[in-house]
Formats: sequence, structure tokens, C-alpha cells
Amino acid sequence: MRTSGRSSIAGCAVTLALCAMLGLLGGCTMLTPSRVPEIKLFMLEGDDTPPAAAASGTLTVTVNPLRAAAGFDSPRMVYVRAEHQLEYFAQSAWVESPADMLAPLLVRAIARQGAFRASMSPGSTARSDVQIEVEILRLQQEFDGLPSRVRFTLRAGLVASADRRVLATREFESVVASSSEDARGGVAAANLATRRVLADVANWSGTVAQEWRNSRTPPQSTP
Repeated sequence: MRTSGRSSIAGCAVTLALCAMLGLLGGCTMLTPSRVPEIKLFMLEGDDTPPAAAASGTLTVTVNPLRAAAGFDSPRMVYVRAEHQLEYFAQSAWVESPADMLAPLLVRAIARQGAFRASMSPGSTARSDVQIEVEILRLQQEFDGLPSRVRFTLRAGLVASADRRVLATREFESVVASSSEDARGGVAAANLATRRVLADVANWSGTVAQEWRNSRTPPQSTP
């Protein structure tokens, strides 16, 4: 009987020790912070090739700060699976908002096109002949078909600096198929779409500005 009693006491002690160890382990688990998933950051990049020739225009242009429609005004990367419903990648994002990234790219695209004597960045204090105002309407990866595709849409307006008269407005869009069904493939497609749209905006703004200048220049009299 004494042996049985001692065995029971020893068994209880072992059980209590195990319970204490399990409690400590549980406490440590609760105190250990959960690992936050790493967010991959991506950039929009323009065409870095140098201009084919020196600028031939006589007018100057300022690119005003770009705006973006609701849902596209942050660094969050947008994708779409259903119409009218925006979703965001959880572990991928832009390094800045698309509007902030595109402003210097548009300045370089205009300089490369060569229709203006000079193109100036947002915030420049130099006076220019005309100004470009841009609103990003969409920059999204669409997964409603295979392959997925990136749609980049913006609205641009050219404004006379002297009287703020709108010379012309136009909507531009490029749709590019993604090379893979993930954010990385979408970024590559977005960069190609960006280069196409910015080149179109640069060509269009140069043409409109030249037509406006010609309309203001009185015809030369013939002897």
C-alpha cells in the first residue's frame, strides 16, 4: 500500500510538471510575434532611349501634378476579377502612387519627342507657354480572361498658361497582355502600356501646341 501511495504521488508530480511546461510553451507561443509577409515593391519605368534629334519646337510646356481617380490614388496595386470591383494585391505594391511615378516619365517623354523647346516638371517656377494636365483613370490588371492583361487609361488636357484656356482634351488607353498570371507579369505589361501612352501624349500635345501657335501667328504679307 505504501508503494502504491508513493507511485500515485510521483505520478501527480510528473503530471503537474508537464502541465507547467506546456503552459510555459503556450505562453511563449503567444508572446512570439507573427511574421509579417514581405511586400514586394515595383516601379513604373519609361523609355530611357535618348531623343533622335534636338528639340525643334519654340514653345515651352509644364507638366502639372498628375491626379488619379478614386481607387488608383495610392501605391496599392489594383487588379480586377469582376466588373466594377477593384481589388488589391496583398504582397505587391508600387513604390509610389502611379501619379507620382508618371509625372517625371511624362516630362522625359515630351523632351524625347522634341516638339517643345523645353518641358518642365511639376512645381517648376519657370513660366511656360502651355501646361499639360493629366488624370489617371485606370491602371489595373484584369483577370477576366487568359492571359490576364493590364489596362492603362488616362485623360490629358492642354491648357494655355496665359488665360487658362483649354486648347484640347483627349483620352488615351493601352491594353497589354501579361506574361504571367501574377503581379510581376502585370508590372512588365504596365511598363509597356505606360511607354506607349506617354509617347502618344507627347506626340499629341506637340501637335496641338504647334497648331495653337500657328493660329496665333499673323500671316506674313507678301510684297
